[in-house]
Amino acid sequence: MISKRLFDLVLVIPGIIFLLPVMLIIALWIKLDSRGPVFYRQERIGKNNTTFNVLKFRTMEVHAKGPTLTLANDPRITCCGHHLRRMKLDELPQLFNVLKGEMSLVGPRPQVQEHMGLYPDYIKEIVLSMQPGITDLASIQFIRENDLLAESDDPFAEYINKVVPEKCRFYQEYEHSQTRWLDLKILLLTIRKLILGF
Repeated sequence: MISKRLFDLVLVIPGIIFLLPVMLIIALWIKLDSRGPVFYRQERIGKNNTTFNVLKFRTMEVHAKGPTLTLANDPRITCCGHHLRRMKLDELPQLFNVLKGEMSLVGPRPQVQEHMGLYPDYIKEIVLSMQPGITDLASIQFIRENDLLAESDDPFAEYINKVVPEKCRFYQEYEHSQTRWLDLKILLLTIRKLILGF
């Protein structure tokens, strides 16, 4: 079976080349929309509990302070940031994280330390045993997570009591059944969900 690293490189290199014009347009949009850098870097937890800086297009005002849990109606989000987040286009720079070997195309989303502490120890072991990814089964299920939490009277409680247990289930499912065919299926399902909404 083709290795996960080779699978990533075979897809991510042409993907970056194909999407580079789109990323340049997004970068220009961000610069015209608000002051500040094009990219946003945040320390996340990777495989074997190592840390790395995940790369995203900046979608918030510079020096924005507040909770790590972001809602759809968060006032810190810029005008273009709302659109980028809606289509998950802010995640495109993570293709370079994949190219560097810090992430995979498919795998559990890399967490900030604060959120990693919300998972049971056995789930932490599962998550930290795998390369973090741009998308996974949980990402597809909760692709509109920010909208869901924004509708709740207590977003943090909603996240702890409903979102986290479901994500834990998906992480276990992926660990037990991961193959390159499943990775390809997850990538295609993610694209379909973003474009068609189902």
